[in-house]
Amino acid sequence: MARVGVLGTGRMGSAFAKALAADGHEVLLWNRTLERCYALAGQLGSGVHVAASAAEVAANTDVTLSMVADGPAVTSIYHGPDGVLAGAHAGGLLVDLSTVPPSTIRALEPLARERGAGILDSPVSGSVGLAEAGELTLMVGGSAEDLERARPALESLAKRIVHVGPLGSGAAMKLAVNAVIFGLNNALAEALVLAEKAGIDRALAYDVFATSAVGAPYVGYKRAAFVEPEATPVAFALELAEKDLRLIAGLADELGTAVPQSVTNLALIHEAAKHVGAERDFSTVAVHLREAGTAVTAASGGGEGR
Repeated sequence: MARVGVLGTGRMGSAFAKALAADGHEVLLWNRTLERCYALAGQLGSGVHVAASAAEVAANTDVTLSMVADGPAVTSIYHGPDGVLAGAHAGGLLVDLSTVPPSTIRALEPLARERGAGILDSPVSGSVGLAEAGELTLMVGGSAEDLERARPALESLAKRIVHVGPLGSGAAMKLAVNAVIFGLNNALAEALVLAEKAGIDRALAYDVFATSAVGAPYVGYKRAAFVEPEATPVAFALELAEKDLRLIAGLADELGTAVPQSVTNLALIHEAAKHVGAERDFSTVAVHLREAGTAVTAASGGGEGR
């Protein structure tokens, strides 16, 4: 078993800690709000501890996993006297699982190598529930050697680990996957409201979608969020979906390719966040469409970042 650090104990980071502890790893936690770490460590038992800084985590673990909101957050926790790089050591591995631009992790590589540490980007595909069960898909960028050394920790989180290329490739692949997810989410919301307006029971309509040609795993595990939006906990906030869609548009600009569907999805997510609240789950695009009716237009301004 490895000693594994988890930086960031939000919904997904907490799920990582639970899966790692369940597999018998010793886990060291850190979060900007340390109270979250103490509460989580209390739930998970004697093999889970709390560190005072990100540097302390990196210095005392074999593999340090970071899962934070965005690129600036990753950069922030890696730099400075209390940051990850200050504690990075020869033989250690630094693995970022956040959804960020490829440039974020690539900028950290020379600094990690100077300390003798390996570095990977390994964004995730899957829900919080799948993370707790160790059934995520991980898209890994970096050297094959670093990936093999990280496997004991990563296999506790994932049923499938795909090495997609050099450092930064995982981040690019995650944005490509999310482009599909956001398209599916918004099309599902639109179709569900359309069926409801035609007099079809919401739950029945959803079950038809789930058993039809569009019944992707996402459709299966998001049922409660779409059918009972007020009673279902937030899994992925609209504000994070908007952030990711802006990253997708930015990467497309950088690569010189068009992503018209993602631009449309950004506009809709932007409008939904304004209407129902940016902290709501991104499935509440359906709530927005249901309440706004025919007033919804594409002229939202949400695509300005494109």
